[in-house]
Amino acid sequence: MALRVPKAPGFASMMKEGSKYMHGLEEAVYRNIGACKELCETTTSSFGPNGLNKMVINHIEKLFVTNDAASILREIDVVHPAAKILMLASDMQEKEIGDGTNYVILFGSKLLENAESLLRMGLSPSEVIDGYNLALKKTLELLPTFEIKVNLTKENLRDNEKVVSKVLQTAIGSKLFGYHEFLGELVTKACLTVTGSDSSSSFNVDNVRICKILGGGLLQSTMIPGMALKREVESEITKVNQARIAVFSCPIDIQVTETKGTVLLKSADELLAFSKDEEASIEIQIKALSDAGINVIVSGGKVGEMALHFLNKYKIMAVRLQSKFDLRRVAKTIDAVVLPKLRTPTHEEMGACDSIFVDEIGETHVIIFKHAKSHIATLILRGSTDQILDDCERAVDDAVNNFKALTRDPVLLPGGGATEIELASKLTEYARTCPGIEQYAIQRFAETFEYIPKILAENSGVKSTEILAKLYVGHHDNPNLGFVVGQMQSEATQSNDITYETGDVKLNELYDLYVTKKWAVLFATKAACTVLSVDEIICAKPAGGPKQKENKGWDNDD
Repeated sequence: MALRVPKAPGFASMMKEGSKYMHGLEEAVYRNIGACKELCETTTSSFGPNGLNKMVINHIEKLFVTNDAASILREIDVVHPAAKILMLASDMQEKEIGDGTNYVILFGSKLLENAESLLRMGLSPSEVIDGYNLALKKTLELLPTFEIKVNLTKENLRDNEKVVSKVLQTAIGSKLFGYHEFLGELVTKACLTVTGSDSSSSFNVDNVRICKILGGGLLQSTMIPGMALKREVESEITKVNQARIAVFSCPIDIQVTETKGTVLLKSADELLAFSKDEEASIEIQIKALSDAGINVIVSGGKVGEMALHFLNKYKIMAVRLQSKFDLRRVAKTIDAVVLPKLRTPTHEEMGACDSIFVDEIGETHVIIFKHAKSHIATLILRGSTDQILDDCERAVDDAVNNFKALTRDPVLLPGGGATEIELASKLTEYARTCPGIEQYAIQRFAETFEYIPKILAENSGVKSTEILAKLYVGHHDNPNLGFVVGQMQSEATQSNDITYETGDVKLNELYDLYVTKKWAVLFATKAACTVLSVDEIICAKPAGGPKQKENKGWDNDD
């Protein structure tokens, strides 16, 4: 008879075999903190303008080479529940602002790391959480007081194009340092084109389109007001100026009846007459479009050969789009109404465009809808590899999201770690005024802010202790002192040398957005407090049958 092993007493005895139960500081809290620290170590080296890239191969073997934390975390499959909480906070930051995801991971992990030392000193998790919440409240009060006054409002963004460009350059510089000035100006132009004269209306990120074309270099990228589509036209006409456009979601072809029918033909003459009638009907429709002044047709369906013949005859350009979303965007660009049936549109349903033409960029044919009054702008990005283009797209996406945040709240803070050092100083003073045991947690919360300029310095290859010492000394006189990564032309080599030093970020025009910083600190603190408030981990037995047996020694199918 087999020996029966009794179950351990307690909560675990009530659960099925295969279940897991962990409790207490050592088993639950410290393990959770350890998992978050491991996650942080992955993304720490990717932070800042000199952050290193990660090579990620996802579950379908697609390759990503990027230092964008949001993309890295999206593609790696993390299963640890505590690390997932931190990832969810980062995901919320991506959805709320569209930038600052790595900041959330770093700040949240460092808060937990500092909390671990407090817990080992004897403080309870609830006391640490209370201290962190007090520090968060004070931080959110202090942040607006560090504002850099540049006279920027929602209404005068167009008049302050240079300041807007500098804000977007900060976002792009964290991923593509060296190209940030060129791309920043390009994205600013595109965003202001989309915004139009009415700055008070809401800005839609989807209105700034990206068209990636392999070949050339990033400095050959351009911006066009309108749409660019990687397609060729169906007709012989390849260029139309002052275009009058009809947009159809149906095919441009001989119309078929909705119900099935049988045509009985008794002679060859009847067959000829029938085909002539079909030809005549399609010609009448296209002639009617030509008479209405239409010289471009955009279709969401196929363009039949007979219809194409008559389109060429009446000098009408035909463009076929396979995506219904592209069809809607083109209609929005040219101010047209998408018609479900082939008919002559009214004057209000027609679209207008300054010029439509086919251009060859590299080896790619592109149809360009160029319209000065367009509500959509397209950035044509060039690059030598798909990975560079994808990374460039992510940098542009962050910059566009920063512009949207500017339209919501145009308050600017000093960048380069200047805000963090000032917050660390103020919160340290605040901690001394608190009589309770929470002051230790507030002190550690203040110390966490030091990590941001410290990591920026370490990733740039500079001694972080020296930089922090200079920043703390300099902040007694100048609260805008930060860690500045710049470019300076060398007289000896006549090339741009990269410089790392502490400097006035206001003079260097290095700005951070208040809303980005506010939500990043809020999400990171809440995530850290959630992880700290967990004292037990209960994992039920995984569902599903037994795993498939490995057939060792078998030959491969191929």
